[in-house]
Amino acid sequence: MAKSLTSVTRKLKPSKLLHPKGRKARLVSRATLRDEKLAKKKAIHQDRKSEELQIVTYFQQVICDNEEWSGKPTFEPSEIHAFIQTFIARDDDELEQLRAERRPGRPATKRQDLLEQRKAKESHMYETGWSIPDLQNKTTVELLRNWNGDRGSLTALTFKTVKKSDL
Repeated sequence: MAKSLTSVTRKLKPSKLLHPKGRKARLVSRATLRDEKLAKKKAIHQDRKSEELQIVTYFQQVICDNEEWSGKPTFEPSEIHAFIQTFIARDDDELEQLRAERRPGRPATKRQDLLEQRKAKESHMYETGWSIPDLQNKTTVELLRNWNGDRGSLTALTFKTVKKSDL
């Protein structure tokens, strides 16, 4: 049985039409559905990885750019929770501006809806458990400071699940 759409279409003759209820049409439709399902799973995986990359990049910026934390070998849980809360609230100014610009009785803009959804999603992840680099581990902090932004080198970092209730 053919797995992909390309292998199915390669076997078909280009000049022939397919009967809608024929065996080859079923093969093509099954392969098309499989390709769509795989593409959807791939997109979801890419989104999850990009969100993970975004939070790791944020933590790297926080611990490297700030003079107060640039020389610190490890971080306390209260500091980590403050970092996360700052990350979640990063778009609050823009969100408030969009709310203020909107006329009463009018629906929210697409940008405002997007920011609110992202904030709600990140808040939910923080309440249920968010996987972040373990900033209480000295080697992880050193690796994070020297991280080049590559997705493949994230495997060297140790991650820890942090919940809002851990505060």
